[in-house]
Amino acid sequence: MSVRELVVLGTASQVPTRHRNHNGYLLRWDGEGILFDPGEGTQRQMLRAGVAAHDLNRICVTHFHGDHSLGLAGVIQRINLDKVPHPVTAHYPRSGQRFFDRLRYATAYRETVDLAQDPVSADGVIADTGVYTLEAALLSHPVESYGYRLVEPDGRRMLPERLAAHGIKGPDVGRLQREGVLGGVSLDDVSEIRRGQRFAFVMDTRLCDGVYTLADGCDMLVIESTFLEEDSELAAEHGHLTAAQAARVALDCGVRHLVLTHFSQRYTEPDDFERQARDAGFEGELTVAHDLLRVPLPKRR
Repeated sequence: MSVRELVVLGTASQVPTRHRNHNGYLLRWDGEGILFDPGEGTQRQMLRAGVAAHDLNRICVTHFHGDHSLGLAGVIQRINLDKVPHPVTAHYPRSGQRFFDRLRYATAYRETVDLAQDPVSADGVIADTGVYTLEAALLSHPVESYGYRLVEPDGRRMLPERLAAHGIKGPDVGRLQREGVLGGVSLDDVSEIRRGQRFAFVMDTRLCDGVYTLADGCDMLVIESTFLEEDSELAAEHGHLTAAQAARVALDCGVRHLVLTHFSQRYTEPDDFERQARDAGFEGELTVAHDLLRVPLPKRR
């Protein structure tokens, strides 16, 4: 059965708290798993969340600050310890290659898995599986940082009433789908576009073009909201967003489900993030993330 959901492994920013682990997010997309920003402690959080190394097909690192990448060493070694039977691909900023190498070989272990390195150095499509494309866009942070976006190709939804009106049924439906035309009836006559789903992951950044490029038309946007609005100057200084800024991005880009995360240790009331996001005008589905939360992607449009 197809499963599309976000598994939240950690939601803290620079400093973990009693209730928030460092970053870590797994996107389950049908039979694949994409792990984003494995911070320190991710391997243990995977265990608590019921996520296995075998579930991982890709690892996407936005940038090489410790709260987004120190868990790489443990995750990579666990992939090898468990002898994951399929290739795993790692994406990360090319400018951080030396950090990736240090984390990959932080200690001695036996390599048993084909871990492909596919660093990112420019905006655009970085992987095309045929089932989805994975895109990257440059963000604005003190170190080079990229956000990621998964896009499913558009499909077709057959319309039973139109099929019936043209007397098309049984095997002829499949034939029409394959050939595009049947007895003068075109596929356009009896179907409509079914828009593919879109998911974006935006971490440490100020507002910039890349944020809007990634968020545009997304069914789910997972985005940092490190600060509340009263600390907006701090946010800009350190290259971060506020909850209100994240919500306005979601509103402007037509996001259906907004997931706020990456919270500064200075805040203890999650409701404040939801309140400020709503005050900014976002009326769609809104989740203030907490550790070990599972968030299903919205149903298809």
